[in-house]
Amino acid sequence: MMKKQHYMTHDEREQLEALHRAHVPVAEIARQLGFCRQTIYNELKTGTYVHTCEWWDEKRYSAHKAEQRHKFAQTAKGRPLKIGNDRAYAEYLEKKMLGNGDKRKRFSPAAALAQAKKDGFKTTICVSTLYSYITKKVFLHLRNRDLIEKSKKKKPGYHPVQRIAHPDLPSITNRPDYINSREEPGHFEMDLVVSCVKGSGAVLTMTERTGKSEIIQKLKDKKAETVREALKEIKRQGVKFKSITTDNGSEFLQYEELQAIVNCPIYYCHSYAAWEKGTNENHNRMVRRWFPKGTDFSKVSKEEIKECQRWMNDYPRKSLYWLTPNEFALEVTM
Repeated sequence: MMKKQHYMTHDEREQLEALHRAHVPVAEIARQLGFCRQTIYNELKTGTYVHTCEWWDEKRYSAHKAEQRHKFAQTAKGRPLKIGNDRAYAEYLEKKMLGNGDKRKRFSPAAALAQAKKDGFKTTICVSTLYSYITKKVFLHLRNRDLIEKSKKKKPGYHPVQRIAHPDLPSITNRPDYINSREEPGHFEMDLVVSCVKGSGAVLTMTERTGKSEIIQKLKDKKAETVREALKEIKRQGVKFKSITTDNGSEFLQYEELQAIVNCPIYYCHSYAAWEKGTNENHNRMVRRWFPKGTDFSKVSKEEIKECQRWMNDYPRKSLYWLTPNEFALEVTM
């Protein structure tokens, strides 16, 4: 039988007192209460006092005195948890970070705190405190392994490789400062998220640099012609591009044909420098929460892809002062 792994409760101490007065052996008391024998010996020592009878003194165990001494000892454990008295707040944060049962919809600790504040909770803790609580296993179900990701340190000896831009295409090096500053909406970053090796299809992802809004379009394959047709469909939905930044994937290299459709400047990142369109890369990681590596996009419905897009555009962002992309877009148009 698994032994109990917690401090004795007051009720359990009262049971111990009754059994001890009945001269039940310690081994039997431990078996009945579900604790190991050493725990019972320790508890008897904690709650023992000298009782004065008519003409003699004797040692007795008192559940009440043991409880008092236990509570006093707990006062030396340090500051209480900031969320200890707000159980609803703790449960809300835990559910958000666990995705309310859907792992694809998990919030980061920072985003969960921001959403809790927007939803009216008065209790507040900082992000580092929340990470500490998760590490210390304060939450009932949430553990570090359940988080989306924790920061990863670069391996010792890591040296960045020199990057080369495609010589025949407009380089990101020449992208104007007003686009780099992210002050003007309408400038996008673009990429593909592809199927597994044996699968077919992909999704075109486009991230607006200022407001972080996401467009996800399902593709039947990775051909350049298919990408151009997807861009035509996105433009028919009323999206206007002021510029697009993408990588050197073969599906994006037919520059003249691509520009004729989007009717805006297109800038290409250096080879193997995905961080140069980091907003889109971060969003692709969010897409991968829904569709992990190994997914065959030919078997994924358009509705499921649009549900992922809606979730991403309703996810609060630190760079937007914890507004969602949809909320930010409304503020810009007002």
